[in-house]
Amino acid sequence: MGRYSIPFLGVLLLLCLASYSEAKYLKYKDPKVPLNGRISDLMGRMSLEEKIGQMTQIERNVATPDVMKKYFIGSVLSGGGSVPATKASAETWQQMVNQMQKAALSTPLGIPMIYGIDAVHGHNNVYNATIFPHNVGLGVTRDPVLIKKIGDATALEVRATGIPYAFAPCIAVCRDPRWGRCYESYSEDPKIVRTMTEIIPGLQGDIPGNSMKGVPFVAGKTKVAACAKHYLGDGGTNKGINENNTLISYNGLLSIHMPAYYDSIIKGVSTVMISYSSWNGKKMHANKKLITGYLKNKLHFKGFVISDWQGIDRITSPPHANYSYSVQAGVSAGIDMIMVPFNYTEFIDELTRQVKNNIIPMSRIDDAVARILRVKFVMGLFENPYADPSLMSQLGSKEHRELAREAVRKTLVLLKNGKSSKYPLLPLPKKSGKILVAGSHANNLGYQCGGWTITWQGLGGNDLTSGTTILDAVKQTVDPATEVVFNENPDANFVKSNKFSYAIVVVGEHTYAETFGDSMNLTIAEPGPSTINNVCSAIRCVVVLVTGRPVVVKPYLPKIDALVAAWLPGTEGQGVTDVLYGDYEFTGKLARTWFKTVDQLPMNVGDKHYDPLFPFGYGLTTNITKY
Repeated sequence: MGRYSIPFLGVLLLLCLASYSEAKYLKYKDPKVPLNGRISDLMGRMSLEEKIGQMTQIERNVATPDVMKKYFIGSVLSGGGSVPATKASAETWQQMVNQMQKAALSTPLGIPMIYGIDAVHGHNNVYNATIFPHNVGLGVTRDPVLIKKIGDATALEVRATGIPYAFAPCIAVCRDPRWGRCYESYSEDPKIVRTMTEIIPGLQGDIPGNSMKGVPFVAGKTKVAACAKHYLGDGGTNKGINENNTLISYNGLLSIHMPAYYDSIIKGVSTVMISYSSWNGKKMHANKKLITGYLKNKLHFKGFVISDWQGIDRITSPPHANYSYSVQAGVSAGIDMIMVPFNYTEFIDELTRQVKNNIIPMSRIDDAVARILRVKFVMGLFENPYADPSLMSQLGSKEHRELAREAVRKTLVLLKNGKSSKYPLLPLPKKSGKILVAGSHANNLGYQCGGWTITWQGLGGNDLTSGTTILDAVKQTVDPATEVVFNENPDANFVKSNKFSYAIVVVGEHTYAETFGDSMNLTIAEPGPSTINNVCSAIRCVVVLVTGRPVVVKPYLPKIDALVAAWLPGTEGQGVTDVLYGDYEFTGKLARTWFKTVDQLPMNVGDKHYDPLFPFGYGLTTNITKY
């Protein structure tokens, strides 16, 4: 018997090795396996706890490694202003995301988590990132090539911090500028909003021609998963009140608020976020007809649907009044991933209870998880779960800042140029004796960037991030012999006694986001009106408005020589002076109607009683060759 022992042991060893390698081969981890095969293989291995974990998105400040592992958390986010450290570097961001990812991958099935962040005008939470103009300005350009480049640059900067998912773009059609989120909307016209969905292939990459309609697409580790938001009717609420009720017919809803979602889905958008608002009294977070019936079944959207921040809580009034109902209504409506974001054990326990008691069927859970896994597989998260250190240098790069400067130039709208067309003020001469720069917004990078910048509501001042204020841009642009005097709010005597050649007055709104920006009066922030009166009554002046929407300007127009809408231009203030001083033409045309008085609102192009101060599509040009 002894002479057979060695070959016998060899065969036994080979059999053991074969079975071991077979056990090690996991079909879902093989990128050569077709997408649906990977999804079904992985789902066949998952417990209910692991599935519900995939549906749970939590805030970074509660996402400890132990929590990630214990609850099989599928996604983490940074809310507005939620950062690993003040003025954190790209490296610090990457380390944080990698630590969470390491915990997710240490679970038995090793399903990577997906980290999401609001990158709505560049990578706006992050210090030193390029801050692009807000959407209200970008709509003015009507330039899909530019918007795609901005998407591409934003994706690189988001990936520079190790993050693969951006909650952008907002494709709301803002029908009333009293809404505090109107600056997140490209236009009141759905046609312009549709054009601007070209940011999606910028963020995600160009979808291959042979792709099935509705299947998400992300082109690799320099691109991010995008999110079309907020579905549906967020920009049409009554009186522009945030999270309120959109009163409109079904046909009106489909013709005004739905079209950009068609385009987004055709372009392979990975996720869709639901709106806090209601449609004719029905909360969108509980609207099964529109989420499952229309978005998933009729439009064949195959990515995942995500709630907004505590979105299911707000199904009830007051929020969280009946959480078990909120969970049932939201998940049953077709929401796949819940942005919890803090009370994750309550959500997980409640959803688990409802599934075990057949209140929510297992088929609904499986649909949600399949969609989440589809996005994770498509974007290569299983193959490349960790941050790429080589991308860190993309954050705030010179190339991206030049692109943002170009975007600023194209967003400016010239509303008035000279009290008489025979005597235009713009373009301004670079060589003058002494000029005045005035106004609360002239030397304020925070006001220039607006809300959703470094913090949720935005910040005033110049210490929030790196960039160029309009005042600094003026100093860099004029002839060295020109004396630039800055006085934020000069009195009339100061202006009259200084013999200025002309003045640039930069005023507007203070920073805000969401409900904090809802306004029934839409006025220029104090002391802006008195600055305009004191300066423009004494010398020739151009007023530059830094606002997230049209504001009341009719009372000041007779005093003003030239008026420019600069919207919320972001960090690259030189884009403003490029056009004021005639290095480039004004090309912007209003993508929003500019009202005379707030009593006219809502008023949109095509309305029967359309009597604007400046109509949709309006915008003067400067013939710079003439000067």
